Amino acid sequence: MPSLTNLADEALIALDTVADRAVGLWSPSIRLGVTGLSRAGKTVFISAIVHNLVHGGRLPLFEAHASGRIARAYLEHQPDDAVPRFQYEDHIAALVESRIWPASTRAISELRLTIDYESASAWGRMFSRGKLSVDIVDYPGEWLLDLPLLGKSYETFSREAIELSELPIRRDVAKPWRELAASIDPAADADEVLARNLFESFAAYLKACKEDSRALSTLPPGRFLMPGDLEGSPALTFAPMTNLGEGKARPGSMQAMMERRFEAYKTHVIKPFFREHIARLDRQIVLIDAMQAINAGAAAVNDLERALTEILACFRPGRGSLLTGLVARHIDRILIAATKADHIHHESHDRMQAIVRRLTERAIARADFSGATIDVAAMAAVRATREGTVTKGRQTLPVIIGTPLAGESIGDEIFDGETETAIFPGDLPENPSALFRKDAPAPSGDPAIRFVRFRPPKLERTAEGVTLSLPHIRLDRALQFLLGDRLS
Repeated sequence: MPSLTNLADEALIALDTVADRAVGLWSPSIRLGVTGLSRAGKTVFISAIVHNLVHGGRLPLFEAHASGRIARAYLEHQPDDAVPRFQYEDHIAALVESRIWPASTRAISELRLTIDYESASAWGRMFSRGKLSVDIVDYPGEWLLDLPLLGKSYETFSREAIELSELPIRRDVAKPWRELAASIDPAADADEVLARNLFESFAAYLKACKEDSRALSTLPPGRFLMPGDLEGSPALTFAPMTNLGEGKARPGSMQAMMERRFEAYKTHVIKPFFREHIARLDRQIVLIDAMQAINAGAAAVNDLERALTEILACFRPGRGSLLTGLVARHIDRILIAATKADHIHHESHDRMQAIVRRLTERAIARADFSGATIDVAAMAAVRATREGTVTKGRQTLPVIIGTPLAGESIGDEIFDGETETAIFPGDLPENPSALFRKDAPAPSGDPAIRFVRFRPPKLERTAEGVTLSLPHIRLDRALQFLLGDRLS
C-alpha cells in the first residue's frame, strides 16, 4: 500500500507526539480509538464502558475491576479543546430513561475517563501513581476508509470506483451515475452545475449501497455519506468520471476541476484527520455489524471483508521502543469486535468469532502487524435480550427474548415496540467459508438468521432502589484486552 504521509506530515506527527509524551510524564494517559461502520454500535460501546466503570458494573473478566484494585472511575475535561465532547450524559439518558438507542456517530468526538487504581505488584505500588486517563476518540469508520485515497491519483480513484460499480450487487443502483458520467466530456469546459449533479448522483449511489438490503461497506469517499461541517463545500463536490484522457488534463476542463477538488479533499480533509487523530492512537477497537452483512448475503460479506482489509491497512501497528516512542506512536493492540451478540443464542457466539477471524485473515496477511496484538470477539456492549427455550412439538428450541423496535418484522408479523417477544434466531454456519462463497445464492424468503433490532433493556433495581449498570456480553473481555496491561 502506498505511504499515507510525506516527510512534512511525519515532522508534524512527531511534534504532536513529543507534546503528548511531555504531558504524559506528569499525567499518564492512553488514547483509545473507537471506530466502526455505521450502526455497528460505537456510541453504545463508549457509553456502556463508561457507565459500567463509573457505576461499578459486573465485569468479571476485567481483572483490575474484578480484584477490587480500581478505587474509582470518573469523567474529566478532555485534553483537546478543539474536538467536540462525546455527549455521554445524553446517550445514557436515551438508553436508560427513554429506552431508545442513541444517535449514530456523525463526526469525531472525545471523552476522558480517568481510573484511580492500585497496582497488582508491590513494586508497582511503590513507583506508580495509580492513575490512568483513557482518552476515548470516537470517529466514523467511513472516514477511515478515506485514508487509502491519500496514495491514489484521481484517475486511480475513478477507475476503482467504476470497477466496484460493475459488481452485480451494485450495478442497478450505479446506473444513473454511470449514465450521467458517460454523457460528460472530461475535456469540456468546467461546469459547476454539472459537477454538482455528478456529485449528487454518485453520493445517491453510495447511499443506496449502504441500505439494509445491500449492507455494503466499501463506500469511499466517506465524507460523501457523513460530511460533517464540510457539507456543500467545493472539496466535497467531485465524483469519479469515465472516459478520462491520458496525460495532464487541460486547465479549465471538467477533468482538471475534478482532479483539483480530489487533491483538495486529500489535503484539507483526509490528511488533517490522519495526523491529528489516527496517528496519535495507542489502542484501537473496530466494531462491525456482521449480522447485517450475513443477512444481505455473500456479496455484502465479501464487501465487509474488503472494507476491513482497507481499514486495518491504515493503522500504524507495532510496538515502539523507549526512544522511538518519544516521537512516533504505534497502535500495539487492535480488537475487531462483532457487535449485537445478544441477537443470537450463546451457542452461536463461537461461530460468530470464527466468522470475524475469517473476515480479518486477508487484512492481517497483507499488513505488517509485527509487534502488535490483534484479537477478535463477539460481544454486545448493551445486552437487549435474555435467553430461554420454547417447546415446539417434541423439539425444544433455544430462543432470545426481548422487545423488538416498533416497525421491525418477521414474515407478516410487525412489532409494536412495546411487546416482549421470544424469537428463534437461527444458527450460524459451522464453516465460515460458506458465507464468503461468491456463488452463494442471494438471500430470499426466510433468512438464515432472523435479525431484528431490539429496544434497550429495562434496568433492574435492587431492593434498596439502586439502578444496576447496563448489562452486556463480553464487554469486560474487551476492556481487559484494551486496558488490562496498563492497570497491572
